Amino acid sequence: MALFGTNGVRGIANEYITPELAVNLARCLGTYMGSKGTVAIGCDTRISGQMLKSAAIAGALSTGLNVIDVGPAPTPSIQYYVRDHADAGIVITASHNPRQYNGIKFIAGDGTEFPRDGEKDIEKIYYSGKYSIVSWEKTGNFRTDPDVNAYYIRNIINSVNAETIRSHSFKVVIDTGCGAGSLTLPFLLRALGCQVLTLEAQPDGTFPWRNPEPVPEALTELTSLVKMTGADLGAAHDGDADRIVFVDENGQFINDDVLLAMVAKYMLEHEKGPVVTPVSSSQRIADVAKDAGVELYWTAVGSINVARKMMEVNAVFGGEGNGGLIFPKHQYCRDGAIGCAKVLEILAGGKKLSELAKSVPHYFNEKTRAPSKNKQTTMEIVKKEASGLGHKLDTTDGVKIWYEDGWVLIRPSGTEPIFRIYAEAKKQDRAEELMQEGLNMVLKAEKHSTLK
Repeated sequence: MALFGTNGVRGIANEYITPELAVNLARCLGTYMGSKGTVAIGCDTRISGQMLKSAAIAGALSTGLNVIDVGPAPTPSIQYYVRDHADAGIVITASHNPRQYNGIKFIAGDGTEFPRDGEKDIEKIYYSGKYSIVSWEKTGNFRTDPDVNAYYIRNIINSVNAETIRSHSFKVVIDTGCGAGSLTLPFLLRALGCQVLTLEAQPDGTFPWRNPEPVPEALTELTSLVKMTGADLGAAHDGDADRIVFVDENGQFINDDVLLAMVAKYMLEHEKGPVVTPVSSSQRIADVAKDAGVELYWTAVGSINVARKMMEVNAVFGGEGNGGLIFPKHQYCRDGAIGCAKVLEILAGGKKLSELAKSVPHYFNEKTRAPSKNKQTTMEIVKKEASGLGHKLDTTDGVKIWYEDGWVLIRPSGTEPIFRIYAEAKKQDRAEELMQEGLNMVLKAEKHSTLK
């Protein structure tokens, strides 16, 4: 059974994601690294984070790795730190998943997410149960470094046109959801000369007001406060702050795919080069790339897949249609804080966020999900049915069915027992129709799979 999903190992804390699992996965990393090197270990604000971080630290030390405890921090903050100060990293986070979840994510020495083949090697070690446990006098050294978030903020400021942003004195409302972004985003924006109004900016791993995923229905207070205060924009993080979403000056939520295309358009106006995004992203970004005369590469869903492809093709920008923006000159990973700073840099050009959102091609998007008890068998049935429809198919991740007037993507989640169904078309009713067709295919296949 595969341990790693789309983004690390995740599950309900103290049920599946236990201290024992954290110890052993850290031991796997130490064994994989030959009991040599330094690993930085941190966590987001979930209440189980300290428990699991402590276990991971113990596991790593037992294999002879030196450990730097970087404390609670956003995932991209830890990734940036690993790139410059460690040989690998472990982040205890479940990102956008609900309160009761947690997870374990490995970071490679260059600050990117662990490669898929590396994850497979870790799994082999885990299932073998053969760990490189060192003798007492060779256990690793331990220290802490409380400067990780300050270091990260300083480097974001150096990666954007800070003086131009400061000259506009933007008013920004932020909702960090009591997550790890509470430790960085307010301080970054104030350093960029913004007037910052905060919601849920106190770290609290119970996430008392909303779940960690910043979906529109969870951001009603943010939209209200933006309108009430006349702010230039509102911004919200997920639990580990590797993603960022926005509402415009009118309190309207900016569609994630619109955001991706909007930022891609800006980046390509300043530098020509390839763009990378997963097959779940909108045709908008393909249109933007075509207009700019650059190559667009589609990948499987997952920021690790996008980042690795970006490195391969020397892309100038990439990201996912979920607020996960990747700026390679900063680092090859989703990074919500620099995403916010870059949007402010775009706004400094003189247009409002609502105007910028209208500047990209227009499509209608729908998405839904369906529970699954047997994702593998259900997916096989769906692919077989889709192949008989006579349409162009893309099986990079799940199955994407291309119609003359739109598309539908059906793929199993890598982190939850569900299928995700995405649809897009030029007309609203057609997008809804395609989404329903995809959902019906999953429900029908799921019924058949349970009978087998």
